[in-house]
Amino acid sequence: MSRRRQASRRPVVRDAKYQNTLVSRLVNTVMVCGKKSTAQRIVYGAFDRISEKNPASNPVEILQRAVDNAKPRIETKARRVGGATYQVPLEVPSDRQASLALRWIVSFADARKGIPMKEALAAEIMEAYQGQGNAIRKRDEVHKMAQANKAFAHFRW
Repeated sequence: MSRRRQASRRPVVRDAKYQNTLVSRLVNTVMVCGKKSTAQRIVYGAFDRISEKNPASNPVEILQRAVDNAKPRIETKARRVGGATYQVPLEVPSDRQASLALRWIVSFADARKGIPMKEALAAEIMEAYQGQGNAIRKRDEVHKMAQANKAFAHFRW
């Protein structure tokens, strides 16, 4: 890791169809090997599925609520102190919260075998929106781990 300077963060370009940066981040998370058009087809197909099941609501708002529900507030990081490694609970920065939530939603959708990715992604987003599913379980697991290691909170720096 370079000690010279902090890397500058590039702004995320808004999505072409919905004009939303969160949708663009979801497309970038779904994207594999630089195939952005394939990732966009998957995400837009998932949004079509969501709007079919909930015609009254906007799929972007559903995605926003799903990501808000799946965001972790605190997590543990390994710190070496005097030869021992402690799991120290730390608050998660807001951009990392959204990144983790999107990553969990996409990875658990990808783990669903036997159905197309757009249907799996739509199902995972809907489950996170309703406050259940694998991404919510993962968030609770991370919170539980941080709660269990609260005794080492004085090692944070």
